[in-house]
Amino acid sequence: MNYLTGFFGGLVGIMMAILPVTILWTVLTGGTMFGMDVIQNLGDLVQTFADGGFTGLVVLLVVLSFFVKK
Repeated sequence: MNYLTGFFGGLVGIMMAILPVTILWTVLTGGTMFGMDVIQNLGDLVQTFADGGFTGLVVLLVVLSFFVKK
């Protein structure tokens, strides 16, 4: 179990390090990186939470709790 937790923790760490680079690339070049429009995807995610009302707020808090170091 520790192996899987360490693996997925490292994978999320890599993705969280790549995210700002992809946003910066999109802002500077106007193009996509890895075939994805990261800014549009983040906007869609925020809109999904906003459309959910109170339930969306609760889900957002649960998701954010995964990224807060304890």
